[in-house]
Amino acid sequence: MPNPIVDSFQAKLMEEIERTQHLIGLLREDDIAWKPQLEQRAMDVAHLLSHLLECLAGFCAVLYKVFPEPLAHFEELKKLPVNHGCGTEEALTRIARYSSCIREGFAQCDDDDLKRMIPTVFVPAGETVMTLLLGNFEHFVNHKYQLFLYLKFMGHPVTTRDLYHFRG
Repeated sequence: MPNPIVDSFQAKLMEEIERTQHLIGLLREDDIAWKPQLEQRAMDVAHLLSHLLECLAGFCAVLYKVFPEPLAHFEELKKLPVNHGCGTEEALTRIARYSSCIREGFAQCDDDDLKRMIPTVFVPAGETVMTLLLGNFEHFVNHKYQLFLYLKFMGHPVTTRDLYHFRG
């Protein structure tokens, strides 16, 4: 059965993940401790990379909540550290793992599942799966852009082609 909404969403998310991996690949080892001096509480690059992992873990958490039995092994993901500060190698390895799990989760999903209501800590009555996925998407993309800005501020010659996948 075709699932154009799920398939389109997954494809766009995978593009965003690929661009994030690309941006991470532009970092030098000495960039990891850098943070903007504009804001005292700003994250350094290492914590930003780990926070990107938390964003991807959010997709896995939503998909697990919708399909707990076939995705029972996603429970193992909860044991992985996030927001701890990590280097590029760890970030890229973990992004690959989360990406694989996200693809596995979306393989369980059809367009009708996006309408299902899932209770959350913030909304006990529940929100639709689509709303939860979009919230995670927005969170991830905002931090991807933060990484792009960090690279710019550090003097890396990044352009919009590093940030977006151009079609055509």
